[in-house]
Amino acid sequence: MDIKQNQDTLTIDPIAMNIVNRVAAGSRLSGPMVFDGGLLVQGEISGDIQVNGRLIVWNGGIVHGQIRVMGDFYLFGQLGLSKAAPEDTTLKCLGVAYVANTGVATGTLLAGRLSLYSGADLQGPFRTITAADRVPVLREVRSA
Repeated sequence: MDIKQNQDTLTIDPIAMNIVNRVAAGSRLSGPMVFDGGLLVQGEISGDIQVNGRLIVWNGGIVHGQIRVMGDFYLFGQLGLSKAAPEDTTLKCLGVAYVANTGVATGTLLAGRLSLYSGADLQGPFRTITAADRVPVLREVRSA
């Protein structure tokens, strides 16, 4: 008798998800960056990063630094560097963080909700963000 197990499926549709930015495999970007619309990372990206949409880190992709995601976060690759401390990388996701079976998170992950798939490797700390954490911070305006 064969026992059939239900298998979770995570479907990525870049057009429907408004993924309009991409860091290609073999590419490295570093520094403060803001992306309007979703971002697909197949290479490596680091620094102070804000994604005004969804962030997808593909298998083989790496993100590290201080990252803020205004939508959902999908991890198939790596969050944080393998030998770094968890506080060296912090990702704050205002939506749902999905960590797939190939995903490895060594950094700190903050999200509204977390969905782990069988085989996901969550090594760093995780904390659920509250409603107060979701309020945007206004920029300080200096008088002339």
